[in-house]
Amino acid sequence: MKRFVMLSMIFVLALSTFVGCAKSGDGGKASQESTTSSQQATSTQPTADKLPQVTLKIMIPGDRPPDMDLIIAEAEKRMKDTINVKLDIVFVPWSDLAQKTQVTLASGENIDLIFDAPWLHINQMISNGYYEPLDDLLAQYGKTVLEKRPQQMWDANKYGGKIMAVPLGVSYMSGNSYMIRKDIREKLGIEPIKTYDDMIKFAYAVKEKEKGLVPMTAAGSTAQQQYSLVNFRSLNDYQTHIRSTHALGNSLTLYYKNNDGKVYNLFEDKDQVLTWLNDARKYYTDGLIYKDILSVKDFHQLFKSGKAAITPNGSFGLGDDFINSLKQNAPGAEVETVTFFDSTKGANYTNFKQWNFLAVPKASKNKERAVMFMNWANEKDNYDLLSYGIKGKHWEEVGQDKIKFLDTTNYWGFGYVWVWNPVDERSEANGDPTTQALDKILRDADNFTPDILTGFEFDTSPIQNDISQYNTIEAKYYPAMFNGVVDPATTMEKFEGEAGPALKKIQNELQKQIDAFLAMKK
Repeated sequence: MKRFVMLSMIFVLALSTFVGCAKSGDGGKASQESTTSSQQATSTQPTADKLPQVTLKIMIPGDRPPDMDLIIAEAEKRMKDTINVKLDIVFVPWSDLAQKTQVTLASGENIDLIFDAPWLHINQMISNGYYEPLDDLLAQYGKTVLEKRPQQMWDANKYGGKIMAVPLGVSYMSGNSYMIRKDIREKLGIEPIKTYDDMIKFAYAVKEKEKGLVPMTAAGSTAQQQYSLVNFRSLNDYQTHIRSTHALGNSLTLYYKNNDGKVYNLFEDKDQVLTWLNDARKYYTDGLIYKDILSVKDFHQLFKSGKAAITPNGSFGLGDDFINSLKQNAPGAEVETVTFFDSTKGANYTNFKQWNFLAVPKASKNKERAVMFMNWANEKDNYDLLSYGIKGKHWEEVGQDKIKFLDTTNYWGFGYVWVWNPVDERSEANGDPTTQALDKILRDADNFTPDILTGFEFDTSPIQNDISQYNTIEAKYYPAMFNGVVDPATTMEKFEGEAGPALKKIQNELQKQIDAFLAMKK
């Protein structure tokens, strides 16, 4: 289901960074709710002091499911005699998410809950004062929200020592894999793929023998650059552990490596990244990469339509809706996932940071009620409703923590953008045992090496103008260069000429703050 396919849009999707106040209260009723409603926040039992009805406007990414109105109606029915909330849920396409949410927040529109993420622009939005601190609100109205997430998760996901948004996550790292056309691989007599080189050999075989089938596709937009050819490859770099920084979302023009607390600049320290860029260029010029990759908004669509053999996937497994879409478009097609994830204990670094968050904008007139709704949504039965749909129609329960999906065409799981917690999330009863074993590894903090920068947050305010300037320039070069569409040598020179000074200022400020953070830990 889409919950698994779009996960890293959980990380899952990679958007470049962008940049961004009203009095707290439910339309002037804050004092009333503060004195009469604290117990209602953690209970769905009716009370004599019924709250006045409010409508919460919630902005989240994705496509609106056909049965969304049924789920909203059921949720509103359950909430009527308790927190008395109506829901106005606004879905924003992933490709438009960065710009739409930025403009919405900057305009001061009355949004009560909004999705944000480190790979989107949460740091910038917090620095610019767009989000309400939640410590006191959660303490009063969000007991269940707090209890459903371990303290380790809360400690690692604060900003300036405060809870500025509720972390949405069930693990300490996101799974990643490539979707492969299994039927084509077997048709060509190729053994199961074990390494990245094996996958590239398969792509060349497809290019030679399967005319009309695109060997590989990836994400060609700035909004999804974590799924670009080079970025996605970096996720399984176990030699240098290159990874994106706190400053620029998923951009690798600045990067960390080897857990040494240093910030590296691509224009100065090209090393492994340049090798990946050169490889991507070769694959593109050899015809392995979809030639119009930069014009595609939904990079999975080519694969789902049966026209591509390899594409990135933001989880270890696949959902039935994805598999069924492929089979409908390409009868006889089979798909498998291949991951190069190293499951050895300690092989992967984590800062215990979550990838998705739900924030309460300062402009909200219903802050208390928004937190009450989050609390309601984190109660088990309500979590099931919002995450999976109507029991008996869209899904059925298998044991205490597993699920069988009955209809993912009309309602698909997208809990990761507004309710996800590690206690209530279910696994598929008929899920692949290998995938489930890998997912289990991701949920155990002891399997990871702690990132030296765990707990560090970057204050972008000193260089906000430089970040804005840099992001504008990056959009001109990054998607093309990191998907092999242009020559990295000549493009890098132009890119550096325009963006180099701003990038250097960002690097210096980031390193300055990191040095101060590490000095405090000694």
